[in-house]
Amino acid sequence: MELLNNQALTQNAWAPVSYDQWTNDLQSICGNFNPKAMESGKAVTGAARRVDVCGMEFAHVSNDLDRVHRDWDDIRRDANEHLFLILQLEGSCGVEHVGQQTILDVGDCILVDSARPTTFYFGGQFSNHLSLHLPRQIMYSESHVDFDIARKLEAYDPMAMMLRALVAKIMSTSESDASSANLRHLMFNATRQAFVSGGGAMPALNDSASRRLQVVDILIDRHLTESDLSAKWLATRIGVSIRTLQEDFQGLGVTCTTVIRDKRLRLVREKIEQLKDQKSGRTIAEVAYAAGFNDISYFNRSFKELFDCAPTDLLKPISTAAQ
Repeated sequence: MELLNNQALTQNAWAPVSYDQWTNDLQSICGNFNPKAMESGKAVTGAARRVDVCGMEFAHVSNDLDRVHRDWDDIRRDANEHLFLILQLEGSCGVEHVGQQTILDVGDCILVDSARPTTFYFGGQFSNHLSLHLPRQIMYSESHVDFDIARKLEAYDPMAMMLRALVAKIMSTSESDASSANLRHLMFNATRQAFVSGGGAMPALNDSASRRLQVVDILIDRHLTESDLSAKWLATRIGVSIRTLQEDFQGLGVTCTTVIRDKRLRLVREKIEQLKDQKSGRTIAEVAYAAGFNDISYFNRSFKELFDCAPTDLLKPISTAAQ
């Protein structure tokens, strides 16, 4: 099935919805984004809806807004981090991300990092895209290659065609299907390979604290499960004193240690969710150790503090875990 001809995703007529309703729907699916209409109070033609299929989460987003923006304050308010694989279905969309600007046309694909500011430009023209939400920590920590954010794949690039075909297959596969776990794993690997970097070089540093923190964030994600990862190790890698690095994080109201811990906790949560679908026999403790935790009691306390539930609750039936 060709994704671009999927009638469930592309329609001849889209009903208008109120600006507030469209905004609330988008934020409930994708996190804190700030839409701006061409005219104040004008209804939005399109919809923002969540699609759960094959154990993966998609956002199906269509609109005729002026733009949608996400800044650092929005990012800090969101607990979850994703990479958004965006596939343009109808119309066009301008994307400004990590200092790069591009225009998505029908069939084009791009990878966007939810932990970086982004602006989508529509200029009042109708746009319809599908966004696959990929767990950020898993995408980086399990990768053996460096891959690019904000690089567009043209519609007729073989890699873009491969991603569209794979997404189409996923969209037609239920989570209970025996192949669903393998399809998810294939989607992760295919996305990394589609956007594989030419050289994998780190961004150049300057004296800006925000720029240092961007580089540090990349280093944390790439080395998240390694035992040497610490504030001292990071400071050495970027060539500043540990005090300077700590002051950079203090400016955000957090500590480097807390950021590393929370990223590891998010990785563990994703891994625990995978345990439901896999018959590997791995325990939660083994997953926690593999993510970099050495003290299981500390891990359990931290997990409950961040997610307001115990790790074992994620393996219970929904009706039980919700009690």
